Amino acid sequence: MAVIEMKATARPRAGKGAARQARRDGNVPAVIYGAGEAPDTISLDFNELWKQIQKGHFTSTVLEIDCEGKKSLVIPRDLQLDPVKDIPLHVDLLRIGKDGRIRVAVPVRFINEALSPGLKRGGVLNIVRHEVEVICPYNHIPSVFEIDLEGVEIGRSIHISTVKLPQDAELTIKDRDFTLATVVGTGKQEEAEAAPAAAAPAKGAAKPAEKKK
Repeated sequence: MAVIEMKATARPRAGKGAARQARRDGNVPAVIYGAGEAPDTISLDFNELWKQIQKGHFTSTVLEIDCEGKKSLVIPRDLQLDPVKDIPLHVDLLRIGKDGRIRVAVPVRFINEALSPGLKRGGVLNIVRHEVEVICPYNHIPSVFEIDLEGVEIGRSIHISTVKLPQDAELTIKDRDFTLATVVGTGKQEEAEAAPAAAAPAKGAAKPAEKKK
């Protein structure tokens, strides 16, 4: 994953008044915190920041913030948006520590829906998790986890164990094989699928006696 460089200016003081002044100047107030260092209050150029947000996956994008010569490697942790205008009001940025490992949410994408027999017959893909949280090096963040739906029938659940993780990534949830999605059908579809199984004789069962003529 490429590191995005962004310029910033130092904000001499925190608080609502300083933040409002930064916005009036065409900037977005932000705070850099973490890695055992004191927080830095900074301002980011609105247009530069907005450009990065519009690219998508902003909270899993690694940034190198150059604040008047002091460079910090960070990842966005919280983005506050205006509830009406939907534009950035404030950003929290987490410093990346010396070991370079970070906790990040990776989006899940489902492919080959047309090759799923269950979906072809009218089943519905019920997505339980749109993201999977992992811990990995900042420069090896997976862009997406792809789930192949080829051959998936109605009633099938797809678990995290089906996803191949990068060698240097680990799940934050380790105590269970959690569900990512299921393919569910209507009640009639499920009854229709169960009917043939119920009608079929059990393996090894005796055949019904034929009536004597």
